[in-house]
Amino acid sequence: MATDDDLDEAALVASAKAGSQGAFDHLIGRHAPRLLSLARRLLGSAADAEDAVQNALASAWLGLHRFEDGKPLGPWLTTITVNKCRDALRRQRFARLLSRRKDEPELLIADTAPGQEREIAGRQLLERVEREIARLPASLREPFILVTFDGRSQSEAAQILGMSEKAVETRIYRARARLKEKFAER
Repeated sequence: MATDDDLDEAALVASAKAGSQGAFDHLIGRHAPRLLSLARRLLGSAADAEDAVQNALASAWLGLHRFEDGKPLGPWLTTITVNKCRDALRRQRFARLLSRRKDEPELLIADTAPGQEREIAGRQLLERVEREIARLPASLREPFILVTFDGRSQSEAAQILGMSEKAVETRIYRARARLKEKFAER
């Protein structure tokens, strides 16, 4: 019997296009962890990321007939996921505008166990880095996350985001400069 590794992506895509939910499930099993990680970084929330990826995968299933045979599936799924994250961010901004409430900072309660100070400091730094990345404008945040965390090349990120490779390079440089500036302030 064939394992997941034995099944060729192109064959799975063809099977899924023919209506095989099982083939689509195999494909999703290969890509979902990376898509969830990407969405988590773009949205800053695990719950929002799960919703965005679920919406992206539903859209992928419904739009699979438009997927061009012979192309890799990963960038196509990544593009759909990025677009669903953008939609979620737009809805969040709209909801904040309607509620006119400012986000309250999350309170951290320190563990008093010996040796935990270092872990807490590291966790706080990581949370600060995530907050600062989340505060970057989407035009800088998206290419930065795709290349830095999702492991995409600048060329792949350019294709996914529909911009030139030079634009991706420039935006990553600007994102890094802004983050460096934020951390130099303290």
